Amino acid sequence: MDFDLTDEQRLLKDSVERMVADRYGFEQRRAYLALPGGRDPALWAQCAELGLLGLPLAEEYGGFGGGPVETMLVMEAFGRGLVLEPYLPSVILGGGLVAAAGDAAQKRAILPALAAGRMQLAFAHLERRSRYDLADITTIARADGAGFVLDGAKGVVLGGDTADTLIVSARIGGARCDADGIGLFLVAADAPGLTRRGYATQDGLRAAELTLAGTPATALGAPGGALGVMRRIVDRAMAALCAEAVGVMAAMHETTLEYLKTRKQFGRAIGEFQALQHRAVDMLVALEQARSMALFATVMAESDDPAERGRAMAAAKAQIGRSGRHIGQEAIQLHGGIGMTMEYKVGHYFKRMTMIDQCFGDADTHLAQLADAGSLFEAAEATG
Repeated sequence: MDFDLTDEQRLLKDSVERMVADRYGFEQRRAYLALPGGRDPALWAQCAELGLLGLPLAEEYGGFGGGPVETMLVMEAFGRGLVLEPYLPSVILGGGLVAAAGDAAQKRAILPALAAGRMQLAFAHLERRSRYDLADITTIARADGAGFVLDGAKGVVLGGDTADTLIVSARIGGARCDADGIGLFLVAADAPGLTRRGYATQDGLRAAELTLAGTPATALGAPGGALGVMRRIVDRAMAALCAEAVGVMAAMHETTLEYLKTRKQFGRAIGEFQALQHRAVDMLVALEQARSMALFATVMAESDDPAERGRAMAAAKAQIGRSGRHIGQEAIQLHGGIGMTMEYKVGHYFKRMTMIDQCFGDADTHLAQLADAGSLFEAAEATG
């Protein structure tokens, strides 16, 4: 298999890395966090100018028709910079759901505005008892004239506090965990009966809690069989998260190596002590294992076989979570007390890595899923 990038992909990689290097130094990021909403709106506009917001969207809707590889390049660069923009919830999840489930009119109305930076989306799916099961939904959708009204509550809606339009999963039929009877619905941010409570997550990003009480909504496509679409788009999001995690881990490893070379104790750099060299090498091994599985997830993200794709994402997410925990813990310990302070960047990277591990299922959850579905070797053999 050819893993070389095309000229266009190299250009994309260089432009994104240059933007992150120019705009996302550690002190710059701290300044963005202090702004209302926890980020700088000008950076979102710059992402639109670079074409990043339309990257995975079809050209007919103002996008570039990019695939999982292009998304991987963007997300890894964003991971290195601890970028605060809601790219995953708005573009990958929101845009992906509209592109996959929406009708022609909905795509024309939403996707060009998303690509141009005029609209932000968020996917509201988690509920209090649902854990990581996308089918565990109790929010109810009832027909009301030409539309629907929604009743229920959603939690930890990534990017939900600033989104212009929310994509909400709800039941039009069936029991709590039934695979059938699930629909996706578009809800305007200012819709009556909708209450949003925004807050900062542990990694500095933003989320919201939603309460829907007779909230008017429009069905995204044909309601009733949305679970398959949700799983496909969430699998793409997990592949993107794996790529972001590689960027986070690489930054933690590089920062730790630099610290070992410059921090002196007993008259010599602590990186000269063999025991610490061994620990740095173990971090590198964990990073390369994670990178390999992130590439595997990228390759499998567009598979048309849901079982094969799900097994691959579980394998990748399990390895990413375990590698991230090892690298993060080692980075903190090798830095000593400074690694725990808010004034130093390595702790912020570890916070983001921890949140990535929890998003759409932690390492233990995916390892259990993989044990039920097949082995890591079966997942690797799925690529042929």
